[in-house]
Amino acid sequence: MEGQGDAITKHEQLLQHIESLKVGTKISVRKLAKELAVSEGTAYRAVKEAENLGIVITKERIGTVRVEKKPRNISEQLTFGDVVDIVEGHVLGGAGGLNKHLHKYVIGAMKVDAMIRYIDADSLLIVGNRDDVHSLALEQGAGVLVTGGFGTSREVKALADQLDLPVISSRHDTFTVASMINRAIFDRLIKKKIMLVEDILDSRPRLHTLKISSTAGELLQLSQDSGEQRFPVTDEWNRVIGIIGRRDVETLTAGQNIEKAMIRNPVTAGLQTSLASAAQIMMWEGIDFLPIVDRNRKLVGSLTRKEVLQSLRDVRNQPQLGETFDHLIWNGFAEERDEEGHLFFHGFITPQMATDLGTISEGVLSTLMTLSAFKAAKDITGNDYVLDNMSTYFIRPVQIEHSVIVMPKLLESSRRTCKIEIEISHQDTLVAKAVLMLQSIDHG
Repeated sequence: MEGQGDAITKHEQLLQHIESLKVGTKISVRKLAKELAVSEGTAYRAVKEAENLGIVITKERIGTVRVEKKPRNISEQLTFGDVVDIVEGHVLGGAGGLNKHLHKYVIGAMKVDAMIRYIDADSLLIVGNRDDVHSLALEQGAGVLVTGGFGTSREVKALADQLDLPVISSRHDTFTVASMINRAIFDRLIKKKIMLVEDILDSRPRLHTLKISSTAGELLQLSQDSGEQRFPVTDEWNRVIGIIGRRDVETLTAGQNIEKAMIRNPVTAGLQTSLASAAQIMMWEGIDFLPIVDRNRKLVGSLTRKEVLQSLRDVRNQPQLGETFDHLIWNGFAEERDEEGHLFFHGFITPQMATDLGTISEGVLSTLMTLSAFKAAKDITGNDYVLDNMSTYFIRPVQIEHSVIVMPKLLESSRRTCKIEIEISHQDTLVAKAVLMLQSIDHG
């Protein structure tokens, strides 16, 4: 913050102040507003963004606290601390073991003799107010989640503290907490598959930059030394103000300044931008070089189109983890080919796809047409696509449990785009029709 004066906003100053606090410091919106002479609304927005960044958390009965940001490499395994947050619980004992990972959870809806066969070390027993079972689980090396808002005995708490095995209480019932934990595991698997810009930026070599006062000769020398063709141009605070490449200075002499030749106000992306979004940005903007900035627009790295596309291909070669809504919708559809070898799809409209009136949701219908267009376009061209626009010009109601056929038809394609017509029919009756324009993320 020093030396920048009014160059950064009050919001940025608040975030920097929060980051400077020691881990474990309690944060009050009113105190923040008073200390930095801002409104409580401005302080509240900064605290919320700090939560999104993972540097503060808000817990029931504790308040908002500064925490260490968790690393991006998401583990498939939950910790006992994660479970506390997921089930909105509180710790009765054994807080020293909150960072331990659990490899499974067991629902204690059986007799003690049968239960002991399922309880292993580093597992989590989900059970009601049964103190004898709580002790048994701890002795087997497992943590305990007490449902229904119940507590446990003083002896169990002491044993939990001694063994560093958490005993957690949640107000929710057993079915609800099991569902919440399952959902969290699936969400974690999905997040692990989605690559962000920061995932591939860490492995990049040192970033080469130029200043607005740099000359064409300095650019050419840097390009020769680094092997790179394009560079970000930064100001005195390391904020991106332009980009420039070898071709941009072809008409300049070696001693001329690069300022007039650089591209000002370039498109940038953040560390939390997904690779798919970065590819879309580069495709729509027609660029092959993307500076990466932090929330203060300060340069932290750069990516080329080639690097983004290669990383996306690597991701697609990994096994699918977790299920998004798109995958759940598409699970009930099978691929077939007609006599000419053209791809088409058929499946059933499940109750989950329906509105309250018992007909297919328009959103689900759009998803079916979009997914089938993506698959058909990839089958034809070998490329992956994103949706540019979609014109749906015919829809009839389709009831649940009706079988439908989704028939894609290629209208035209080029290196960059693919136009697909989709027809959905039930018993030879047309029920939906749309034309989708797709943009390739593989061209170039």
